[in-house]
Amino acid sequence: MNMSFYVGALGADASQKKMGVISNNLANINNTAFKPKNAIFSDLINYNLNDSPEAKTDLQAEAGTAVVRTNTEYSPAAFHTTGQPNDYAIGNANAFFKLQDPSSGEITYTRNGHFHAGEMPDGKFYLFTESGKHVLDENGKKMLADDTALKAIEAAGQTGGNTANANNATEEVKQKIGVYTINYPSRLVNKGDNELAIRPGDQNNKDSVIQNPILESGTLESSGTDMAKEMTRLIESQRAFTYALKMVQTSDEVEGTINQLRG
Repeated sequence: MNMSFYVGALGADASQKKMGVISNNLANINNTAFKPKNAIFSDLINYNLNDSPEAKTDLQAEAGTAVVRTNTEYSPAAFHTTGQPNDYAIGNANAFFKLQDPSSGEITYTRNGHFHAGEMPDGKFYLFTESGKHVLDENGKKMLADDTALKAIEAAGQTGGNTANANNATEEVKQKIGVYTINYPSRLVNKGDNELAIRPGDQNNKDSVIQNPILESGTLESSGTDMAKEMTRLIESQRAFTYALKMVQTSDEVEGTINQLRG
């Protein structure tokens, strides 16, 4: 295949993938605590030249460009006040709430702190996400909703101050919502619903509790998508896509002319 066809096709494909990333960022501009992604390109000539002569690279001797990965920066965005006691916003970078699926036990992470209280068969109210997953505390236990703990103290006082119940209620009040950091956040995989998970088999990527996190109650973190920045990137990608297709078209015209001269 003529090299110019191939380079043009690679450029068009890479630009289309970048537009897909931008489209996803724009689609989530109103989603709480969403973190936008950025497509990272690699120059295939440098990619091959910088490797060892014996290396089996993806493309042994080609030119053009390709999307090698998408980066996500987990830094805080703007906060907005909701006044709801079960809403939380994290002010730390690379910090997440830890969630557990009640049916499968799967662990996921999110920065979306829009939670609500839900009653379980044991008669207690726990903190849940919008998708119905348990929010875990700093000890990895299911987090009780704040108003439930206060009601437990009040009930203990009204019933004569039962010592055992009062002690349990006090322990519930001391329960703190868990904020966790990840060793390698770039390795997290998207699970949908603005949730992330550690890739299965990634033994080195683990979570750890942040002892004194910046955590605001009654507040939510806005989406990190910057409309102006994304629109600029979109225009760049559209133009790059057009130029790449023009390269393919010009190459086709050149090949056609050569074939006519041969005939």
